[in-house]
Amino acid sequence: MANTEAALKEATTSIEGVLGAALVDYTSGMALGTIGGGKDLDLAVAAAGNTDVVRAKVRTMEQLGLQDGIEDILITLGTQYHLIRLLRGRGTDGLFLYLALDKSRANLAMARHQLKKIESQLEI
Repeated sequence: MANTEAALKEATTSIEGVLGAALVDYTSGMALGTIGGGKDLDLAVAAAGNTDVVRAKVRTMEQLGLQDGIEDILITLGTQYHLIRLLRGRGTDGLFLYLALDKSRANLAMARHQLKKIESQLEI
């Protein structure tokens, strides 16, 4: 089992093209941990903004009466992928993992696969 810091470090080392990663509480919009980022990628701002995305999607699913869970949300930019994976485990309700990936270096399918593996090992 990995803690937050170890999980985020694994994401940056095992997934090609990671620009930054965060574990985010979408009830508050606060990042519980971050790694990477920089002047062009403020992970605190990304955490808060992506919280709004998650909340909107959850609310829309409720309004539509969809009885299904969100695995992940993908936002594709010109040069980046932003991947949001909602966590489903003991003690992880209301949390998501967020990855920003360099589109030219990342393999999206492998990133999703690795993020799922990291989620399964994460212990909060």
